[in-house]
Parts: sequence; C-alpha cells; structure tokens
Amino acid sequence: MTNLQKILSLIEMAVGVVLTAVILSQSKGVGLSGVFGGGDAIYRTKRGFEKWLFYFTIVLAIAFVGLGLAVVLVK
Repeated sequence: MTNLQKILSLIEMAVGVVLTAVILSQSKGVGLSGVFGGGDAIYRTKRGFEKWLFYFTIVLAIAFVGLGLAVVLVK
C-alpha cells in the first residue's frame, strides 16, 4: 500500500465518521411508529440549519464514494 493510498484511506475513514454523525443528528425519533400506523402524516420543508445539514450530508456521501473509488484506482 502506497503512502497516497494510506492518506486517502485515512481521509475516507474521517469522512465516514463525520458522515455517520451527520446522519444520526438528522433522525427525528420516528422509530417504528410509522410501521404500525402511528406515524405522523405532516409534511414540511427543510429550512435553515436543517436544510444546510441535508445538503452537507449529500456532499459528504459523494466525497465518501469518490474517496473509495480513488483508493481503488490509485493501485
């Protein structure tokens, strides 16, 4: 494994940890209530920080996949 692969792997792990934290911070505590019919049917738009967090999640996911491909292609 080359130094570049090691660096890319470390960056990918860091992005993975941040991505996991961002995804977990978006959960609304829905749980399984929607499965059994107890779910709330209120639809609303994302605003402010919630919208920024949503877009940040998309960017992190794309970066994670891109880094994974880069590690494979650097061989």
